Amino acid sequence: MTDRVNTAWSGRGPHPLAGRTILQIVPHLDRGGGGSATIEIAEALASVGARAAVACAGGRLVPELQAKGGVWLPFPAQTKNPLAMALNQRKLAELIWREGVALVHARSRAPAWVAYGATRRTRTPFVTTFLGVESGLGAFKRNYNAVMAKGDIVIANSAFTARHIAELYPAAAARIRIVEPGIALNQFNPSMVDSGRVLSLRRAWNVTTEERIVLLPARLSPRKGHLVLIEAARLLTAAGLIGVKFILAGEEQGRGAYVKEIDAAIAKAGLGSLVVRTGHCDDMPAALLAAAVVAVPSTEPEALGRVAAEAQAMGTPVVVSDIGALGDIIAAPPDVELAARTGWCVPPGDARALAAALYDVLTLGASAREGLSQRARSRGLARFSITRMQAETLAAYSALTGA
Repeated sequence: MTDRVNTAWSGRGPHPLAGRTILQIVPHLDRGGGGSATIEIAEALASVGARAAVACAGGRLVPELQAKGGVWLPFPAQTKNPLAMALNQRKLAELIWREGVALVHARSRAPAWVAYGATRRTRTPFVTTFLGVESGLGAFKRNYNAVMAKGDIVIANSAFTARHIAELYPAAAARIRIVEPGIALNQFNPSMVDSGRVLSLRRAWNVTTEERIVLLPARLSPRKGHLVLIEAARLLTAAGLIGVKFILAGEEQGRGAYVKEIDAAIAKAGLGSLVVRTGHCDDMPAALLAAAVVAVPSTEPEALGRVAAEAQAMGTPVVVSDIGALGDIIAAPPDVELAARTGWCVPPGDARALAAALYDVLTLGASAREGLSQRARSRGLARFSITRMQAETLAAYSALTGA
């Protein structure tokens, strides 16, 4: 069973958006760049009787959009050429008039500038989704990014992002709505993961049946804290911890120098057989279920921290850096009582604190671990359902359209 369809409206009679055309605009309709969220909202719109249009240059997810009731409107939204963007404003305004669009939602900066100009011409409500965090930007970049704070409603993907927007763009503060993204809870569900998938991953990672896994699933970027985990692994091994393998599962993405730095740190610590880079993982639900604990030791603020949310949905203990939105995802002392804990928060960049938290998780008794797992799963179900994200987004649309 899915938690997606026909649940965005539970009131009596037609949904307020029924019969209206809502247009989302993105560069391409692919898995990255908000593509999945675009389709999830299109699916919700179609399920309540709205016309769910998406303007973009195309992409691998166009067939999925159409299968779920959405309408693809080919549009060169991917361009960042200033002259082409200026011309696109007029083209989009004509599209808005022609298609009878009631509201436009932009999820990326270049399309957002086009949509902002077009919606001001047509006096159409304009929504933006502000996903990232910014720091140390020059005036040009900050002004370019400012379009994401120009929506009549600005959707922030976390409380941290909302605070960040308000600090950078104070005029937008009153227009911010927090809508945390949903995750596929039907996939990130321990009961839906066959044991064979877990065993297959363990074999691929060369993990024996006796070894437990500390998993860091993230692209190989310095901000993700791989070097902090390697140092924590060294400390734990030096303290006598045995029977644990540390898996770094993530793509290199062209960061050859950083990969060499990781490998050098592993070699220097003498952990060549215990800390292993495994590359991209195609089966994250199985990876999270295989892990004894998931580490998210980011050294820079995260706008959301999807991996931590997915780990909680799987009931897997997680240790995160207390930075950005990560600390909001889990429940940990002193914000909650010890008995309500669903994870651990540690200071960013503190390998000793990370090692101590990992040791706490790895030495939990069976009943304590089971209780923690159940609490984490419940928190994930409550906060990160796609249905909740769909309903909150459609409520924002309704507020602007007067529906």
